[in-house]
Amino acid sequence: MAQAQASHILVSTEEVAKSLKESIKDISQFSELAKEHSQCRSGARGGDLGVFGPGQMVPEFDKVVWSAPIGEVQGPVKTDFGYHIILVNKRA
Repeated sequence: MAQAQASHILVSTEEVAKSLKESIKDISQFSELAKEHSQCRSGARGGDLGVFGPGQMVPEFDKVVWSAPIGEVQGPVKTDFGYHIILVNKRA
């Protein structure tokens, strides 16, 4: 079964999401920004969502995780939870 490992930063507005995405000049900043700004519990882990399979995340999030280039910051992606900045770390 296919698996992915991704990180995200969840915020409540598109404006904040866009601002955060613009401020990420280097992938290493992603984790720190997630710890500072994410409204998801995963923020404490730098936004790390761990390993998951297709269909385990909400559809809008899932679509990006399974189609975006690995290591490229994506978003903002709107879901019922808010706005996500997404980083796909691995896919297998």
